[in-house]
Amino acid sequence: MSTAAAPRLALGQHFGKGWLAAGYLFLYLPIFSLVIYSFNDSQIPNIWAGFTFKWYGKLANDNEILSGLWLSLKIAVCSATGSVVLGTLAAFALTKYRRFKGRTLFSGMVSAPLVMPDVVIGISLLLMLVSIQRAIGSPERGMLTIWLGHVLTGMAYATVVVQARLQDLNPQLEEAAMDLGARPAQVFRLVTLPMITQSLMSAWLLTFTISLDDVVLAAFLSGPGSTTMPLVIFSRARLGLNPTVNAVATVIITIVAIGTVVASILIARAEKERAKAIAQAQRDG
Repeated sequence: MSTAAAPRLALGQHFGKGWLAAGYLFLYLPIFSLVIYSFNDSQIPNIWAGFTFKWYGKLANDNEILSGLWLSLKIAVCSATGSVVLGTLAAFALTKYRRFKGRTLFSGMVSAPLVMPDVVIGISLLLMLVSIQRAIGSPERGMLTIWLGHVLTGMAYATVVVQARLQDLNPQLEEAAMDLGARPAQVFRLVTLPMITQSLMSAWLLTFTISLDDVVLAAFLSGPGSTTMPLVIFSRARLGLNPTVNAVATVIITIVAIGTVVASILIARAEKERAKAIAQAQRDG
Protein backbone atom coordinates (compact mmCIF):
# COMPACT_ATOMS: atom_id res chain seq x y z
CA MET A 1 0.00 0.00 0.00
CA SER A 2 1.37 3.42 -0.97
CA THR A 3 1.93 6.16 1.58
CA ALA A 4 -0.69 8.33 -0.15
CA ALA A 5 -3.39 5.65 0.09
CA ALA A 6 -2.87 5.03 3.81
CA PRO A 7 -4.23 8.41 5.01
CA ARG A 8 -7.26 8.08 2.71
CA LEU A 9 -7.98 4.59 4.09
CA ALA A 10 -7.68 5.84 7.68
CA LEU A 11 -9.94 8.80 6.87
CA GLY A 12 -12.53 6.46 5.33
CA GLN A 13 -12.48 4.22 8.40
CA HIS A 14 -12.96 7.15 10.77
CA PHE A 15 -15.72 8.54 8.57
CA GLY A 16 -17.56 5.20 8.62
CA LYS A 17 -17.20 4.90 12.39
CA GLY A 18 -18.46 8.46 12.79
CA TRP A 19 -21.56 7.76 10.72
CA LEU A 20 -22.17 4.56 12.70
CA ALA A 21 -21.86 6.42 16.00
CA ALA A 22 -24.20 9.17 14.75
CA GLY A 23 -26.76 6.54 13.71
CA TYR A 24 -26.67 4.88 17.12
CA LEU A 25 -27.01 8.25 18.87
CA PHE A 26 -30.00 9.13 16.70
CA LEU A 27 -31.69 5.84 17.56
CA TYR A 28 -30.88 5.48 21.25
CA LEU A 29 -30.37 9.01 22.59
CA PRO A 30 -34.16 9.67 22.80
CA ILE A 31 -34.57 6.45 24.79
CA PHE A 32 -31.82 7.42 27.22
CA SER A 33 -33.34 10.88 27.54
CA LEU A 34 -36.72 9.37 28.34
CA VAL A 35 -35.20 7.21 31.08
CA ILE A 36 -33.32 10.16 32.57
CA TYR A 37 -36.36 12.45 32.57
CA SER A 38 -38.46 9.79 34.28
CA PHE A 39 -36.50 10.85 37.40
CA ASN A 40 -37.08 14.56 36.77
CA ASP A 41 -38.82 16.47 39.56
CA SER A 42 -40.43 18.91 37.12
CA GLN A 43 -43.78 18.59 35.37
CA ILE A 44 -42.24 20.17 32.26
CA PRO A 45 -40.49 17.42 30.26
CA ASN A 46 -37.48 19.43 29.04
CA ILE A 47 -36.61 21.31 32.25
CA TRP A 48 -34.52 19.50 34.85
CA ALA A 49 -35.57 20.34 38.41
CA GLY A 50 -33.83 17.65 40.41
CA PHE A 51 -33.75 13.91 40.94
CA THR A 52 -36.85 12.16 42.29
CA PHE A 53 -38.70 8.85 42.37
CA LYS A 54 -42.11 10.43 42.88
CA TRP A 55 -43.34 9.61 39.37
CA TYR A 56 -42.77 5.92 40.05
CA GLY A 57 -44.75 6.31 43.25
CA LYS A 58 -47.60 7.93 41.32
CA LEU A 59 -47.33 5.18 38.72
CA ALA A 60 -47.91 2.60 41.46
CA ASN A 61 -51.24 4.34 42.23
CA ASP A 62 -52.29 4.92 38.62
CA ASN A 63 -54.79 2.11 38.13
CA GLU A 64 -55.61 3.06 34.55
CA ILE A 65 -52.10 2.80 33.20
CA LEU A 66 -51.22 -0.23 35.35
CA SER A 67 -54.27 -2.14 34.15
CA GLY A 68 -53.39 -1.16 30.58
CA LEU A 69 -49.81 -2.37 31.11
CA TRP A 70 -50.98 -5.68 32.57
CA LEU A 71 -53.43 -6.18 29.69
CA SER A 72 -50.74 -5.35 27.13
CA LEU A 73 -48.32 -7.83 28.69
CA LYS A 74 -50.93 -10.61 28.72
CA ILE A 75 -51.90 -9.97 25.11
CA ALA A 76 -48.25 -9.73 24.03
CA VAL A 77 -47.32 -13.06 25.66
CA CYS A 78 -50.35 -14.86 24.21
CA SER A 79 -49.91 -13.22 20.80
CA ALA A 80 -46.21 -14.09 20.62
CA THR A 81 -46.91 -17.71 21.57
CA GLY A 82 -49.75 -18.09 19.08
CA SER A 83 -47.79 -16.33 16.34
CA VAL A 84 -44.77 -18.61 16.79
CA VAL A 85 -46.91 -21.77 16.73
CA LEU A 86 -48.86 -20.77 13.61
CA GLY A 87 -45.80 -19.23 11.97
CA THR A 88 -43.79 -22.42 12.51
CA LEU A 89 -46.54 -24.53 10.95
CA ALA A 90 -46.76 -22.17 7.97
CA ALA A 91 -42.97 -22.14 7.58
CA PHE A 92 -42.88 -25.95 7.60
CA ALA A 93 -45.61 -26.12 4.97
CA LEU A 94 -43.78 -23.67 2.69
CA THR A 95 -40.34 -25.22 3.22
CA LYS A 96 -40.97 -28.95 3.35
CA TYR A 97 -43.70 -29.10 0.70
CA ARG A 98 -42.49 -27.27 -2.36
CA ARG A 99 -45.50 -28.16 -4.46
CA PHE A 100 -49.09 -28.43 -3.33
CA LYS A 101 -52.35 -27.08 -4.60
CA GLY A 102 -52.86 -23.49 -3.53
CA ARG A 103 -49.26 -22.96 -2.40
CA THR A 104 -48.95 -19.58 -4.15
CA LEU A 105 -52.20 -18.34 -2.62
CA PHE A 106 -51.19 -19.62 0.81
CA SER A 107 -47.78 -17.96 0.58
CA GLY A 108 -49.36 -14.68 -0.46
CA MET A 109 -51.89 -14.78 2.38
CA VAL A 110 -49.15 -15.48 4.93
CA SER A 111 -47.02 -12.59 3.63
CA ALA A 112 -49.87 -10.09 3.14
CA PRO A 113 -49.80 -8.65 6.70
CA LEU A 114 -46.15 -7.68 6.16
CA VAL A 115 -47.04 -5.20 3.41
CA MET A 116 -50.62 -4.35 4.36
CA PRO A 117 -51.13 -1.10 6.33
CA ASP A 118 -52.29 -1.66 9.89
CA VAL A 119 -55.26 0.62 9.28
CA VAL A 120 -56.52 -1.64 6.49
CA ILE A 121 -56.04 -4.75 8.62
CA GLY A 122 -57.79 -3.11 11.57
CA ILE A 123 -60.80 -1.99 9.52
CA SER A 124 -61.17 -5.37 7.81
CA LEU A 125 -60.98 -7.26 11.10
CA LEU A 126 -63.43 -4.87 12.73
CA LEU A 127 -65.98 -5.36 9.92
CA MET A 128 -65.57 -9.13 10.06
CA LEU A 129 -65.93 -9.30 13.85
CA VAL A 130 -68.97 -7.02 13.82
CA SER A 131 -70.61 -9.26 11.19
CA ILE A 132 -69.84 -12.39 13.24
CA GLN A 133 -71.12 -10.74 16.41
CA ARG A 134 -74.40 -9.83 14.72
CA ALA A 135 -74.78 -13.37 13.42
CA ILE A 136 -73.94 -15.40 16.54
CA GLY A 137 -73.72 -12.81 19.30
CA SER A 138 -69.99 -13.10 19.95
CA PRO A 139 -67.16 -12.33 20.32
CA GLU A 140 -67.36 -9.04 22.18
CA ARG A 141 -64.55 -6.65 21.40
CA GLY A 142 -61.87 -6.94 24.03
CA MET A 143 -58.77 -8.94 24.84
CA LEU A 144 -59.74 -11.82 22.53
CA THR A 145 -60.28 -9.63 19.47
CA ILE A 146 -57.05 -7.70 20.07
CA TRP A 147 -55.24 -11.02 20.41
CA LEU A 148 -56.66 -12.22 17.09
CA GLY A 149 -55.45 -9.09 15.33
CA HIS A 150 -51.98 -9.32 16.83
CA VAL A 151 -51.67 -13.01 15.96
CA LEU A 152 -52.61 -12.23 12.36
CA THR A 153 -49.79 -9.71 12.10
CA GLY A 154 -47.25 -11.58 14.23
CA MET A 155 -47.71 -14.85 12.38
CA ALA A 156 -46.37 -13.28 9.19
CA TYR A 157 -43.18 -12.11 10.94
CA ALA A 158 -42.72 -15.43 12.71
CA THR A 159 -43.11 -17.30 9.44
CA VAL A 160 -40.34 -15.28 7.80
CA VAL A 161 -37.93 -15.83 10.71
CA VAL A 162 -38.56 -19.57 11.05
CA GLN A 163 -38.66 -20.19 7.29
CA ALA A 164 -35.26 -18.55 6.86
CA ARG A 165 -33.81 -20.97 9.42
CA LEU A 166 -35.52 -24.03 7.97
CA GLN A 167 -34.14 -23.29 4.52
CA ASP A 168 -30.59 -23.40 5.92
CA LEU A 169 -30.99 -26.78 7.62
CA ASN A 170 -29.35 -29.84 6.16
CA PRO A 171 -32.22 -32.20 5.14
CA GLN A 172 -29.87 -35.18 5.36
CA LEU A 173 -29.99 -34.99 9.16
CA GLU A 174 -33.76 -35.54 9.20
CA GLU A 175 -33.49 -38.23 6.52
CA ALA A 176 -30.84 -40.05 8.54
CA ALA A 177 -33.07 -39.99 11.62
CA MET A 178 -35.97 -41.44 9.63
CA ASP A 179 -33.69 -44.12 8.16
CA LEU A 180 -32.80 -45.11 11.71
CA GLY A 181 -36.48 -45.68 12.50
CA ALA A 182 -37.56 -42.37 14.00
CA ARG A 183 -41.14 -41.34 13.36
CA PRO A 184 -41.91 -37.88 11.91
CA ALA A 185 -42.93 -36.56 15.34
CA GLN A 186 -39.70 -37.88 16.85
CA VAL A 187 -37.66 -36.36 14.02
CA PHE A 188 -39.22 -32.99 14.68
CA ARG A 189 -38.79 -33.20 18.46
CA LEU A 190 -35.28 -34.66 18.57
CA VAL A 191 -33.66 -33.30 15.42
CA THR A 192 -35.47 -30.33 13.89
CA LEU A 193 -36.69 -28.53 17.01
CA PRO A 194 -33.26 -28.21 18.69
CA MET A 195 -31.85 -26.74 15.48
CA ILE A 196 -34.56 -24.08 15.11
CA THR A 197 -34.83 -23.15 18.80
CA GLN A 198 -32.88 -19.93 18.28
CA SER A 199 -35.14 -18.79 15.47
CA LEU A 200 -38.21 -19.63 17.56
CA MET A 201 -36.92 -17.48 20.41
CA SER A 202 -36.08 -14.66 18.02
CA ALA A 203 -39.55 -14.87 16.46
CA TRP A 204 -41.15 -14.86 19.91
CA LEU A 205 -39.28 -11.75 21.02
CA LEU A 206 -40.04 -9.97 17.74
CA THR A 207 -43.76 -10.69 17.84
CA PHE A 208 -43.90 -9.90 21.57
CA THR A 209 -42.47 -6.44 20.91
CA ILE A 210 -44.75 -5.82 17.95
CA SER A 211 -47.80 -6.72 20.01
CA LEU A 212 -46.69 -4.75 23.07
CA ASP A 213 -46.40 -1.41 21.27
CA ASP A 214 -49.32 -1.77 18.83
CA VAL A 215 -51.74 1.15 18.73
CA VAL A 216 -53.63 0.94 15.43
CA LEU A 217 -55.04 -2.59 15.66
CA ALA A 218 -55.83 -2.20 19.36
CA ALA A 219 -57.71 1.03 18.64
CA PHE A 220 -59.99 -0.79 16.18
CA LEU A 221 -60.40 -4.03 18.11
CA SER A 222 -60.56 -2.90 21.73
CA GLY A 223 -63.78 -2.46 23.65
CA PRO A 224 -64.95 -1.06 26.99
CA GLY A 225 -62.62 -2.13 29.79
CA SER A 226 -59.92 -3.42 27.41
CA THR A 227 -57.66 -0.41 26.87
CA THR A 228 -54.04 -1.37 26.33
CA MET A 229 -51.12 0.66 27.62
CA PRO A 230 -50.22 2.25 24.22
CA LEU A 231 -53.83 3.42 23.89
CA VAL A 232 -53.73 4.96 27.38
CA ILE A 233 -50.49 6.79 26.56
CA PHE A 234 -51.83 7.90 23.17
CA SER A 235 -55.01 9.29 24.72
CA ARG A 236 -53.03 11.17 27.38
CA ALA A 237 -50.63 12.59 24.81
CA ARG A 238 -53.45 14.68 23.37
CA LEU A 239 -53.74 16.57 26.67
CA GLY A 240 -50.02 16.79 27.36
CA LEU A 241 -47.81 13.99 28.59
CA ASN A 242 -47.46 13.48 32.32
CA PRO A 243 -44.00 12.40 33.58
CA THR A 244 -45.70 9.24 34.83
CA VAL A 245 -45.66 8.13 31.20
CA ASN A 246 -41.86 8.38 31.24
CA ALA A 247 -41.83 6.12 34.29
CA VAL A 248 -43.98 3.41 32.70
CA ALA A 249 -41.92 3.65 29.51
CA THR A 250 -38.77 3.09 31.57
CA VAL A 251 -40.37 0.04 33.16
CA ILE A 252 -41.18 -1.34 29.71
CA ILE A 253 -37.65 -0.64 28.47
CA THR A 254 -36.27 -2.49 31.49
CA ILE A 255 -38.53 -5.50 30.91
CA VAL A 256 -37.63 -5.69 27.22
CA ALA A 257 -33.91 -5.23 27.94
CA ILE A 258 -33.92 -8.01 30.53
CA GLY A 259 -35.84 -10.30 28.18
CA THR A 260 -33.40 -9.57 25.36
CA VAL A 261 -30.35 -10.23 27.54
CA VAL A 262 -31.78 -13.48 28.89
CA ALA A 263 -32.75 -14.63 25.39
CA SER A 264 -29.29 -13.75 24.06
CA ILE A 265 -27.64 -15.77 26.84
CA LEU A 266 -29.89 -18.76 26.19
CA ILE A 267 -29.31 -18.56 22.44
CA ALA A 268 -25.54 -18.34 22.93
CA ARG A 269 -25.58 -21.36 25.25
CA ALA A 270 -27.71 -23.35 22.83
CA GLU A 271 -25.37 -22.50 19.97
CA LYS A 272 -22.36 -23.50 22.05
CA GLU A 273 -23.95 -26.82 23.00
CA ARG A 274 -24.89 -27.43 19.38
CA ALA A 275 -21.33 -26.72 18.23
CA LYS A 276 -19.98 -29.12 20.86
CA ALA A 277 -22.41 -31.84 19.77
CA ILE A 278 -21.43 -31.41 16.12
CA ALA A 279 -17.71 -31.51 16.99
CA GLN A 280 -18.23 -34.64 19.13
CA ALA A 281 -20.17 -36.33 16.34
CA GLN A 282 -17.37 -35.54 13.86
CA ARG A 283 -14.76 -36.99 16.21
CA ASP A 284 -16.81 -40.11 16.79
CA GLY A 285 -17.35 -40.49 13.06
